[in-house]
Parts: sequence; structure tokens; C-alpha cells
Amino acid sequence: QVQLVESGGGLVQAGGSLTLSCRASASIWGRTMAWYRQVSGKERELVARISNSGGTNYTDSVKDRFTISRDNAENKVYLQMNRLKPEDTAVYYCNFRIPIYWGQGTQVTVSS
Repeated sequence: QVQLVESGGGLVQAGGSLTLSCRASASIWGRTMAWYRQVSGKERELVARISNSGGTNYTDSVKDRFTISRDNAENKVYLQMNRLKPEDTAVYYCNFRIPIYWGQGTQVTVSS
């Protein structure tokens, strides 16, 4: 069992920034890590993912605004979010695979 704990969520004004952190209870070496987000009543969607070698991809709506990174020595994954928009409001979840594990999520709210 791998525990994932997210932190860094909060309330910001549109145009502001937040950095989310995810700490894993086990080594993340060799694993693809990702951030997803979910709005109540809607399906969870992929935001960004990063391979062990550092390759990344992003959903179109966050390209050029969000940056995913990892620190294997610390078993951490980060999501730097800039120029936030109200539509970015969601619970953000850290994801580890394979096998698949999820964190409990951290709330991000962007006010207009």
C-alpha cells in the first residue's frame, strides 16, 4: 500500500498562483506520476503527468500555465499553477501507477 498526501491548495484570485505538493510513502522511482482534478458531479480529468525520465504532458486547458515536476529522492511531485482561472477550481489529486494509488485531494478555489 502506498499513501499519497497532497497539500498546497487554497483560495486565490484569478491570475494568481499556487504550488501543490504530493508526498508518497514509498519510492516513486521508475513510476509515472500525475495530477488529476475533479469538480463535484463531474468526472475526474487528467491535468498533467510526468515520466521517470522527466517527460511531461498536459491537458490543453493548462498548457503554458501549469508545470509538473518531481523529486525522486524526496518521493515528491509538484504542480506549479500560474495565471489561475475560475475554471481551474476543483479538488486536485495525486496519482501513482502501476499499481494505481490516489491521494485524498486538495481543494483549489479560484475567485473571479
